[in-house]
Amino acid sequence: MPNLFIGGEWVSAAGGGLRDVSNPYDQTVIEKVDEASAEDALAAVAAAREAFDRGEWRDWTALRRADLLRRVADLLQRDRAEIARIETLDTGKTLTESGIDVDDVTAVFRYYADLAAADAGRQVDAGDPAVRSRIVHEPVGVCALITPWNYPLLQASWKVAPALAAGNTMVLKPSEVTPLSTIRMVSLLEEAGLPAGVLNLVLGAGVPVGAALVDSPDVELVSFTGGLATGRTIMRAAADTVKKVALELGGKNPNIVFADASFDAAVDYALTAVFLHAGQVCSAGTRLIVEDSLHDRFVADLAGRAERIRLGNGLDPATESGPLVSAEHRAKVEEHVAAGRAEGAVLLTGGARPSDPELRGGCFYLPTIFDDCERSMRVVQEETFGPILTVERFSAEDEAVELGNDTDYGLAGAGWTSDRARAERVAGRLRHGTVWINDFGPYLPQAEWGGFKRSGIGRELGPSGLAEYREAKHIYENTDPRPQRWFGR
Repeated sequence: MPNLFIGGEWVSAAGGGLRDVSNPYDQTVIEKVDEASAEDALAAVAAAREAFDRGEWRDWTALRRADLLRRVADLLQRDRAEIARIETLDTGKTLTESGIDVDDVTAVFRYYADLAAADAGRQVDAGDPAVRSRIVHEPVGVCALITPWNYPLLQASWKVAPALAAGNTMVLKPSEVTPLSTIRMVSLLEEAGLPAGVLNLVLGAGVPVGAALVDSPDVELVSFTGGLATGRTIMRAAADTVKKVALELGGKNPNIVFADASFDAAVDYALTAVFLHAGQVCSAGTRLIVEDSLHDRFVADLAGRAERIRLGNGLDPATESGPLVSAEHRAKVEEHVAAGRAEGAVLLTGGARPSDPELRGGCFYLPTIFDDCERSMRVVQEETFGPILTVERFSAEDEAVELGNDTDYGLAGAGWTSDRARAERVAGRLRHGTVWINDFGPYLPQAEWGGFKRSGIGRELGPSGLAEYREAKHIYENTDPRPQRWFGR
């Protein structure tokens, strides 16, 4: 079956290109999918443009769009097991994680269905009883949605659900590495009754496919989740046509543990924060910052537990962590480990591929912990996007906050303490878009997600996530117009 969805039809790539999609557990080919060209991308933009300007979609009410989103949510739950399996085969994450992803995606579609249905704009008091002044919200237009490989289904939902709720049309481009669950989601949208051309799917690399979307004058908004370098390129390209841009560009996230924290919980969450999905999480807690008096005991317990993490096939219920997404990505992780060693960080555990013969065919890397790290080290400052934890020390609250903010990024961070006043002070001073207190990692569809500094521009989720895809229009009506006699009196 063709894998591109353009103008309501499943079609093959114009140039006949195909790409292998591999299972990172053993690097076997799962499926061959169509590899789009710039020509395909522009055809998808043209379909979205036609659907927005002249299609039936523009006449759909917010309530009708909300009903469609709810149908998609129901279909996701109907096919939960199948979709979770696809996600695990494609990304390598455990089946438990993939099932949670499907549930989270379902919650996102339902949240934006409710939000869209409840929006009625607002009235403005003009101070004149003859004037009716109101603010209404309209869709931006044609949107290009470009998503990453680590959470393909979840990240797509964060863009697609609010974009549809607002009434936009769109072209969706998932990562070429992990496109399979996105293809499945688009088929559910088709089944739910989405009109032709409203959502179009193209598969392929950032160049040429993503670049064609960003450059097109018919695209009015680009929403991108991915790396900082690509985000910069998109901003420069979008400037030529003055597009709206929303960017989520990753993080280097501090996890600060004070001596009065709940020890067992803090250790447990520190492991999950960095080793979930093999560390391939933009909000991963890769910088552990521990108070001096707690350091030795905390790190020893942490390293001992990290060594017992069970690596394996994500479909195996006994597996706790799967492989990295590809051999190419593992090579990048190995470069970060080599840099940490060269700069003098002390390797406590990991730092190598596993020796287990059953894992040698996959893209596995051992959970890795570096101690005695300094803020100037590359492994501390750069986003490693793998199972690498660096440990720093502090002796006072001000020093902890300073370390936590000493990063070019500002996506997320956490503070662990039993002192409520301290928790509030630290949360208020950390320059990160999300701050957890005595927790790490949860998000809510109704709460904004996004970063400060170089972690990006704009917000996903929450009311702000819907606002990204809407334009505010002021309609001013004079119900009793009378001559003003400015001129020609």
